[in-house]
Amino acid sequence: MKSLPRLAAPLLALLAGCGASPDLNALPSFVVQGSVTSKTYDGNSDDLLTGGLGASGLVSTANPPGFVNPVSPTPGELRRRAIYTNYRALLDVSPNGGYGTLYGPNVSADGTPTLGEGRIAGEEWLAFDDDGTGRINVTLMVQVPASFDPANPCIVTGTSSGSRGVYGAIATAGEWGLKRGCAVAYTDKGSGMGVEDLQNGTVDALDGTRADAADAGTRSTFTADLSDADRAAYNAASPNRFAVKHAHSQQNPEKDWGKYTLHAVEFAYYVLNQKFGAPPGDAGSAQATRKYHPGQILTIAASVSNGAGASLAAAEQDAQHFISGVVAGEPQVQVASAPAITRGGTAVSASARPLYDYLTQAALYQGCAAGASTVVGASSMASLTIQQITTRCAGLRAKGLLTATNQQAQSDEALQKLHAAGYEADADLLHSTHFSSYATVAVAVTYANAYARASVKDNLCGYSFAAVDSVSGNVAPVGSSSANAQGLAQIFGTGNGVPPMGPIQLIANLSSGGARQDQLSTSASRPWPGEVGSVTDFNLDGMDCLRSLWTGADDAGAPLTGALLAQSNALKAGVQEVLRTARLRGVPAILVQGRNDALVPVNHGARAYLAANKAAEGAGSPTVYYEVTNAQHFDAFITAFTGYQTRFVPLHRYVLQALDLMYARLKTGAALPPSQVVRTDPRNTAGSTIQGSNVPPISANPAPADRITFANGTLDVPN
Repeated sequence: MKSLPRLAAPLLALLAGCGASPDLNALPSFVVQGSVTSKTYDGNSDDLLTGGLGASGLVSTANPPGFVNPVSPTPGELRRRAIYTNYRALLDVSPNGGYGTLYGPNVSADGTPTLGEGRIAGEEWLAFDDDGTGRINVTLMVQVPASFDPANPCIVTGTSSGSRGVYGAIATAGEWGLKRGCAVAYTDKGSGMGVEDLQNGTVDALDGTRADAADAGTRSTFTADLSDADRAAYNAASPNRFAVKHAHSQQNPEKDWGKYTLHAVEFAYYVLNQKFGAPPGDAGSAQATRKYHPGQILTIAASVSNGAGASLAAAEQDAQHFISGVVAGEPQVQVASAPAITRGGTAVSASARPLYDYLTQAALYQGCAAGASTVVGASSMASLTIQQITTRCAGLRAKGLLTATNQQAQSDEALQKLHAAGYEADADLLHSTHFSSYATVAVAVTYANAYARASVKDNLCGYSFAAVDSVSGNVAPVGSSSANAQGLAQIFGTGNGVPPMGPIQLIANLSSGGARQDQLSTSASRPWPGEVGSVTDFNLDGMDCLRSLWTGADDAGAPLTGALLAQSNALKAGVQEVLRTARLRGVPAILVQGRNDALVPVNHGARAYLAANKAAEGAGSPTVYYEVTNAQHFDAFITAFTGYQTRFVPLHRYVLQALDLMYARLKTGAALPPSQVVRTDPRNTAGSTIQGSNVPPISANPAPADRITFANGTLDVPN
């Protein structure tokens, strides 16, 4: 680590005597004193982008980066595994899917594939962002590539997607920025990797290693806010459970995602001033003089999914004018209101609903809708058995949530309910895999807890988190050297912030026969008329409870009372805290989303945000939207699930083009292409190599039939 002597006292005295005030670089007030560290990576043995693995190492499934001691990994090993895990989680890394040709570390900034490994040398700075209580401890990270040009500076934000840790956007905004020679300002936005083992009293440190909670104190990434008595009582009643930061911090972090993104940018300014001010410094040195002031560095707020929503929120809140432009891929963003939206001139069924509303409807109905008559013909996309589908449908019928009397009609009815909730028919084939992979259910549980500011001790709607026996699915202790113990020790490198992850599973506390892994559970309200055998119903009772927290009533329509009413009111208040205005104050923005998105439906995501922005700032606002056909939310699913390769293209290709377009706009004043539907052509044969013709570029002059327009208070998207 570099060091620097303090500014000489005579120099300071001279400046003071001349009436000058030295413009010293100051650590932002929100950065925890003593938490700042920096490390230089040579770009060979280790690097900023690939953790030393290179382009070929990132795609290796046979040899993922390992640990010399699996129950006590080093910070470097955890960092490398986190980069590997997060990179693969965001992208389709199969060679025939575009990795290595359309994108990837070996593809140069101008889009040319090379034979290199794409390692990038530079410095990486880490710090905690907190309010002084030690209860927040958002992780901030700044990567400064060796190619950074102090005379031509740029910053790209990399706010994590989902509930991921600080490396969660390294494959998307991070890679693009590093290749351009930009500093990348990352944050886990307060919802990243933080897991407390309540039984054994261990937590995560900033570097990802596990530590004793008492020893870590306020330097823990996350420790549940429990008194000693409450913790002991909870452990006695619900042994071997975990508290997870996004769900159980009781901070509702989403309300502050914009603030934390701006803090990451401000921290990047601090880092760059330390490096390039006069004289330069480092994490442990005296202050340098500031070279850059707010607004003087070209800064693109960019990320995908939750990180994209955070980027838009940051631009809305940017009082110091740090942000020059925004690129938001598949944004999970919620607006307070939006004007009418039509598709092909016909009003969409629903739009601009809050995430919790549409997500809990999906978690209820997707498992039954997977058997709809318009879906079952696509057998290659099926991931639920007909027995599981029939049982889920029967449960919905028994609860009065469906009226049809046989499985086929019930599945069709369930699918229509999803359409009525704003899910496009283009997403129909994805409901089975999104439900069976727990993409929908796990997110619903996490956000229910977050919005309600629920404590881990609340076991909201009977859900908790624990390790399980791999055979029975029953709750199991972590132990000291078991596979579960290894998984917990490595969770910074392997987890995504939303159980199921690593050894931590979603638990149905109220399952018949006792607490059990949610995917294997049996609702206590069974048996239901028409159910099939003894297959799991995926805890319909628990999800029905989560839905009631939004509706405020039980299945019979009776208003909630007691604890459920209090939790419902808290949850709704939490949702109100995260709604955005869509007022970007003239900052140019590009929204990109796949029409087939089954996690964040376009009607509630990019379409709603664009409509709200145009209504707030006028049809001429510099916000544009590119809706990509045959693209969905999870590029990694293209390889993971049968049937995706022949139906979907990687949305990442268009996020990268959007970044290129925004960079050109900010550097040269080049016009952004108008809002449009980008029509792609999926591969017809699994295993075939994707070609440029499959993913045509965003058009500078789209045909009239492809243009997305806003007029007379209505946003219209072509069919």
